[in-house]
Amino acid sequence: MLLLCRFCSSLLPSPVQVRRMGTRNFRIGLIQLLVGKDKVANVQRALELIKVAKNNGCQIVALPECFNSPYGTQYFPEYAEPIPNGSTCKSLSASAVENKIYLIGGSIPESDGDKLYNTCTVWSPSGELLAKHRKVHLFDIDIPNKIRFKESDTLSPGNSLTTFTFNDCKIGIGICYDIRFEQMARIYRNQAFFQILECNLLVYPGAFNMTTGPLHWELLQRARAVDNQVYVTAISPARDESSGYVAWGHSTLVDPLGQIVAKAGIEEEIVYGDIDLNKVDEVRNNIPISKQWRSDIYETRLVSDK
Repeated sequence: MLLLCRFCSSLLPSPVQVRRMGTRNFRIGLIQLLVGKDKVANVQRALELIKVAKNNGCQIVALPECFNSPYGTQYFPEYAEPIPNGSTCKSLSASAVENKIYLIGGSIPESDGDKLYNTCTVWSPSGELLAKHRKVHLFDIDIPNKIRFKESDTLSPGNSLTTFTFNDCKIGIGICYDIRFEQMARIYRNQAFFQILECNLLVYPGAFNMTTGPLHWELLQRARAVDNQVYVTAISPARDESSGYVAWGHSTLVDPLGQIVAKAGIEEEIVYGDIDLNKVDEVRNNIPISKQWRSDIYETRLVSDK
């Protein structure tokens, strides 16, 4: 029996088939949320779609970057809240418990003392805050006659990399512009060299714009996947042409060979993808680049993790 997803054209295995999934394979739901200026409405809509994703067999659900706030430096101070005691975090924690899922909370503007951060939270089925990733690389860009945007006008950068474990899968977190820095992904992949379980999946909530989106959104995901032989997913807000910052959309899941597993359009929808860690093992065994890299000539190393 197959189910047709209400929010996308993908055919989904039945709940019986999903229950047969073990610790080596699982379903992830990517919520491409239409974000407006009403913070309460944004969060409420996210909670509704999280439940839909759970009902379609997802064990992990991921939200987009700045899902409770319009994306813009002028909005961050107004929408920011502390983590984990802000209203959005309380809602995410309760939703993870209600739906018995691991919930990757996209990102929200975080307030901490006199500083603001762009921060992703991860919640366990018991409602525990498993991880908090502050965007490491701030999006400061000036493309003449196209786009100028400086997150550093408002935000401070994070200073650490972030992972958590779901069953047999180690998952690394980045936010949007972080995906452009392949050294960060390489460290996630090669954490075995730092005596930490290496990542099999990298998750990047992101909001590429109408200039960089068509150029690099899919390309960067496929590059990080092929370079590091991991699954890569990036979750965008839905496109809103009336917004001051127009997101590209096209939330995507890519496999370790760089093939597209699932991809959204531009509207609000849920994209579903099944992740098979046996495929990660197969790709790494067939093309054993992690055993062949020349550490005697070059290295990528973690300098600090504060």
